[in-house]
Amino acid sequence: MINRVIWIVLDGVGAGALPDAALYGDEGTNTLAHTADAVGGLCLPHLATIGLGNIAEIKGVPPCGEAEGAYGSMREASPGKDSTTGHWELTGLVLDQPFPVYPEGFPDELVRRFEELIGRKVLGNRPASGTQIIEELGEEHLRTGKPILYTSADSVFQLAAHKAVIPLRELYQMCRAGRELLQGEHAVSRVIARPFVGRPGAFRRVASERLDLSLPPPRPTVLDLCREAGLPVVGVGKVGDLFAGRGFLRSPHTSGNGETMSRLLDEVRAGGEGILMANLVDFDMLYGHRRDPKGFAAALLEVDAFLPQLREAMLRGDVLLLVSDHGCDPTHRGTDHTREHAILFVLGDEIRKGVDLGVRHTLADAGKSVAELLGLDGSILDGTSFAGAVRR
Repeated sequence: MINRVIWIVLDGVGAGALPDAALYGDEGTNTLAHTADAVGGLCLPHLATIGLGNIAEIKGVPPCGEAEGAYGSMREASPGKDSTTGHWELTGLVLDQPFPVYPEGFPDELVRRFEELIGRKVLGNRPASGTQIIEELGEEHLRTGKPILYTSADSVFQLAAHKAVIPLRELYQMCRAGRELLQGEHAVSRVIARPFVGRPGAFRRVASERLDLSLPPPRPTVLDLCREAGLPVVGVGKVGDLFAGRGFLRSPHTSGNGETMSRLLDEVRAGGEGILMANLVDFDMLYGHRRDPKGFAAALLEVDAFLPQLREAMLRGDVLLLVSDHGCDPTHRGTDHTREHAILFVLGDEIRKGVDLGVRHTLADAGKSVAELLGLDGSILDGTSFAGAVRR
């Protein structure tokens, strides 16, 4: 009997460009393969045993004869390549329309309305890397008290402020005002608070105090179905923010992959039922966007070392679902996500070994399958379940 799904999203760990990647300027991208090439190969023995080398050609990670569980890859059916879209689709909701993006910055009228709401003028208002724009405008921000507004190729409205200039509570209030403003045609995927500390030349963002304010999903996901059935849904890390908290009993923030994995182990060892979902954000936030293949490779090594600890902590009736939501190729031009295949691995005592799930046509197959594995009626979800193919 399957009691609980332990669902881990390796944020930004892509496995090769999607057929429509050229529409996004991402043709030829491959996060895993290019990371391996950039560092002279990867040694990921535990990920290799679950079939990582079977789904992509990765230098140093050979295919295995019989994987420890089921393996495959998934295509994103929704338009876009942002984390909210990816996570919603993973949980069984395919979007028809992309979230709005602002390659030239936000319209002047919209910015004026926001400034009136918060009682301050803003700096920036253009697409930028967070670390770069904070370094560039941080000193002016300290002098004037104006928060730094920026976006990216993703549908995000990001507001950065030094904690000594704008206290955290006030920054959060500003972002909540922005979330209320950004509706309708300007309904961006996320409004993000980006607190930072330090001094000019040595500013540092405080990842554990970042706040993501997403729109709530427009339709039920498997998380909602789980809660409606009386089963708990617990998050670890930013994952709860991506659903505006909907469906989650709780989802405490963490400071990065290390704390997320530690807390996840504690939750796994405590036992339980339903869904335990975590997002490992460092691949995306620290290494993908900053185009740091060495850091990306090091984060993969950490997850590889974590995998046997997690497997040992799992109880009978637990199923591990290891996936990603999009790519973030650290060797690609620019600083944005990349439109790539997502990874897919399913493991546990109740899961058959060596099952090749092929290339799934949508990430929503994951959510549909979770519903079936937990005995829920997932008929309202998008996707096609693979539960029958993997269950013993």
